[in-house]
Amino acid sequence: MPSTKSRVHPKFKTKYRVGNWADYDRSLVERGNLTVWLSPDAIARWKAKPSRRRGGQPKYSGLAIESALTLRLLFRLPLRQVEGFLRSLFGLMGLALDVPDHTTLSRRGKVLKVPLRVPQKSGRVDLVIDSSGLAIFGEGEWAAVKHGGQGVRGWKKLHLGVGGDGVIVGQQLTDANVDDGNVGVDLVGRVPGKIRSVTGDGAYDSRALYGVALSRGAKVVVPPIKTAQTGGRGCRARDRIVRRVRKVGRRQWKKESGYHQQSRAENTFMRYKLILGDQLHARDADGQSVEARLACNILNRMTELGMPASYAVRM
Repeated sequence: MPSTKSRVHPKFKTKYRVGNWADYDRSLVERGNLTVWLSPDAIARWKAKPSRRRGGQPKYSGLAIESALTLRLLFRLPLRQVEGFLRSLFGLMGLALDVPDHTTLSRRGKVLKVPLRVPQKSGRVDLVIDSSGLAIFGEGEWAAVKHGGQGVRGWKKLHLGVGGDGVIVGQQLTDANVDDGNVGVDLVGRVPGKIRSVTGDGAYDSRALYGVALSRGAKVVVPPIKTAQTGGRGCRARDRIVRRVRKVGRRQWKKESGYHQQSRAENTFMRYKLILGDQLHARDADGQSVEARLACNILNRMTELGMPASYAVRM
């Protein structure tokens, strides 16, 4: 049986304590408050405005579809149960609003325009980038269930850019075989505002990432691959890191460079999978992209409600 002990020696493992437990406890309670997710503004804008074009007119606004799909992800409901949930909810609230059926939610969810909603913050961002896999229910699994045998499980890769306060400031959903380094370059280039530093694991050790980060005035904290070489046509910032790692060792470099901030992205993925699940429910690529963006907006809203303020405890 494989050992489950931490690779970090207990003698050197830092222990933390939450310093704002009362406020954080209230924020955890508010995450289940329906008024947080179905606001008066969403109710007021539930019906779609006339498009002033010929043909059939939309009955539900984009905000209505977004609200329904957000509740679906938050409470992990199938589309038919979302329909019943909203009908009962509006009945209890005394609202004379129609509820989109599950077919409408599925169809509109593929073309829904949902921006990544990032709380406005002042100052420069300490960006951490990483990726993780999300399972998708593919034809292979369906065939295995119907005919027996073992199906091939499909995956999509979710790439996130996380700020120093835990807010997701950039995201992209790709196929599982897409290179992390290339997507990381796109994430750094599209993150709004000013960036102070870019931290990532060895998958982002590329000259292209250094180029886009340095062009935005950001420091790069990425461990070089073990076969990294200096010189040539590479950038000087990467060469300095390679030389420093050779001199003091990889562990010491991570400590003095602040590479431990990489754990913020890992913690964000843990929150994503614990709260929203480790799989995508939509069947087509467009719907999956919309679903991933809605999930990131949910996590950002929860972060805005309150996060733990931890501090190290000396043992």
